[in-house]
Amino acid sequence: MTHAHILVGTDENPARLVIRRVTPTDLMHALARGIDDFTAMPSHAIFLCVIYPLLGILLIGMTLGYAMLPMVFPLAAGFALIGPLAAIGLYELSRRREAGLDSSWSHAFDVLYSPSLGAIVAMGFLLMAIFLLWLVAAEAIYIANFGYMPPASIGQFVHDVVNTRAGWNLVFFGTGVGFLFAVVALSIGVVSFPLLLDRDVGAAVALLTSIRAVTASPMTMALWGFIVAALLVVGSIPFFLGLTVVMPVLGHATWHLYRRLVEPDPNPHPDYKPRVRPYRSAADFPAALFPTRR
Repeated sequence: MTHAHILVGTDENPARLVIRRVTPTDLMHALARGIDDFTAMPSHAIFLCVIYPLLGILLIGMTLGYAMLPMVFPLAAGFALIGPLAAIGLYELSRRREAGLDSSWSHAFDVLYSPSLGAIVAMGFLLMAIFLLWLVAAEAIYIANFGYMPPASIGQFVHDVVNTRAGWNLVFFGTGVGFLFAVVALSIGVVSFPLLLDRDVGAAVALLTSIRAVTASPMTMALWGFIVAALLVVGSIPFFLGLTVVMPVLGHATWHLYRRLVEPDPNPHPDYKPRVRPYRSAADFPAALFPTRR
């Protein structure tokens, strides 16, 4: 039963989720609401705690040698693939603010009390698998063009990428394969995680609903993917500092885009409540170990 709940959840008639067609106006509305949420909630502090350790790891890797250098861009680009999972706490803050609930930063961790937590973890593993496959593909493309030897220096690596046929092949095929991975990640992640926070529908239903939402408005969703990629590039230019604003805004905006894509639940849940554990006396210790005695 646990595996069935992770896949299909407990909501009645999940297949009847109504998908709406969206337009570029809806994208602008979602971005505007995302900016409004960001200015109302100091969620950027969460990403300050995440981005800088990751950048530190990359810098340490580069100081130990140049073997990691060809993977710096694939790693930076690949983080966008797992963005829907990383932003799940922001979705919860936007959901709470929309419902008129307390939206202080600590409520970002209320996701841990969600009945869909198992499905969220399953979808997270799927995105992580896509991320790792992208890194494998990126490394294979580099090896196919430059072999197994790491670049001698950063300057030499930039020169080889810009001024050699192998470098142009690396850019062309890397961009093409990366685009395919981005399309897959967008298709399965743009709706699935907000939906799992909003309703207990299970991972399979959330994944299929996300794909339905993308195929219902393919051009608009392609534009959304371009907007996300462009904002991430802009935020990355000044030493990744801009991501402390871009990432939270995109996270909040994704929740509001979900609201435009999927018909709202007529009976939304107001809040998550921690599971209350019954009081147990120390005298009950031996018996409490056995389920039949609880």
